[in-house]
Amino acid sequence: MNAPASPDPSPALGPSPVAAGDPQLSLDEARAAIAAAMRPLDGLEHSPLTAALGRVLAADILSPIDVPAHDNSAMDGYAFAGARLAAGQPLQLRAVGTVFAGPPFQGRVADGECVRIMTGAVMPDGLDTVVPIELCRVEGEPASGQVHIAPGVLQSGENRRRRGEDLARDKPAVQAGRVLRPADLGLIASLGIASVPVRPRLRVAVFSTGDELRSLGQALDPGCVYDSNRYALMAALQRLGMDVLDLGVVRDDPAALQDTLEAAIAGADVVLTSGGVSAGDADHTRALLARMGEVAFWKVAMRPGRPFAFGPVQHGGRSSWLFALPGNPVAALVTFYALVRSALLQLAGALPEPLPVLQARCLQGIRKRPGRTELQRGLVSRGDDGQWQVQVTGSQGAGILRSMSQANALIVIGHDQGSVPAGGMVDVWLFDGLVG
Repeated sequence: MNAPASPDPSPALGPSPVAAGDPQLSLDEARAAIAAAMRPLDGLEHSPLTAALGRVLAADILSPIDVPAHDNSAMDGYAFAGARLAAGQPLQLRAVGTVFAGPPFQGRVADGECVRIMTGAVMPDGLDTVVPIELCRVEGEPASGQVHIAPGVLQSGENRRRRGEDLARDKPAVQAGRVLRPADLGLIASLGIASVPVRPRLRVAVFSTGDELRSLGQALDPGCVYDSNRYALMAALQRLGMDVLDLGVVRDDPAALQDTLEAAIAGADVVLTSGGVSAGDADHTRALLARMGEVAFWKVAMRPGRPFAFGPVQHGGRSSWLFALPGNPVAALVTFYALVRSALLQLAGALPEPLPVLQARCLQGIRKRPGRTELQRGLVSRGDDGQWQVQVTGSQGAGILRSMSQANALIVIGHDQGSVPAGGMVDVWLFDGLVG
């Protein structure tokens, strides 16, 4: 496990957790305050390319070769010297062989001659233009006949890939901070590189709080519910490539909470909890966090997910970042997407990437008052006119997880916006974009 850098809380995080009253921040203000506090954790390790998908690249990958290594053909066709082309004049050439992808052509191509060439084959010396097969007429055998090129079908230099045009030797192929994707791994493999320097995986401890919660496999007593938050949050973390430490359900008891927090700090870079941060929760939570760190309690002007706590906690000479989410299942997951996801990627050393935003026509009217951001669950599809449209997935209560499961996006109605009429345009965050 990597050792986190000592968190250095900024005044922008708000007052101490025991100060009277909690500051209310807009969602943008909360995101900005968290981003300002995040610093990538130290560490570097090497990963085989076959195990590097989703890892964060720790150093630039410099190309050891030119890509492509030689001028080559972008088409199946005939290669010749483009200087032979004359405006408005047909061209006749004699084929003197065939070049396949692989070893270069060993013969010599004289003036007025050409060679049949396949896609990716090295261009013979002195040749710089390729006419596609479908744009010429061949009399006789393909590798030895007469090739006729009509006037105006191409220009000198066409259909040739130049050496190094994709990537020049010693130039960055993939930059540090990239969350490696399949195409990145293919590019790195094309350079002959078998392993890459990556950041250590961020380790996140997860637990839920509440006497009413039961873990899977336990009897469901009257008034109790099964804990769903942990499973949703752990899955979201796994999709981000994080290592997860599951600390289960913690009772509303100061000693139990302290023991769990100490174990989380000892074993993880980040502590992610749900429940225990709203105004009605027991004062012992705030008092404990005041003793263990610099946690600020916020009221974020968003729906769902108003209560939120954030800051560094320490124990035994180690520090971890704490993100405390609301307890309602939908509120916990939405708050994770809106406030925590980007922060974890920053800590992991990833370059910031804005969430992809799609504009869609809202099929229903949505009532909203200005002064908070609303993130409603939605189902995005194509309308009969080919345009994107979105509809709300059932009841939007913060505890109704089924409507989150049925959705493929969040409808984002901004802080200063009012109600949206049916047919109005709205921003949506696609879940695929949110989870990487």
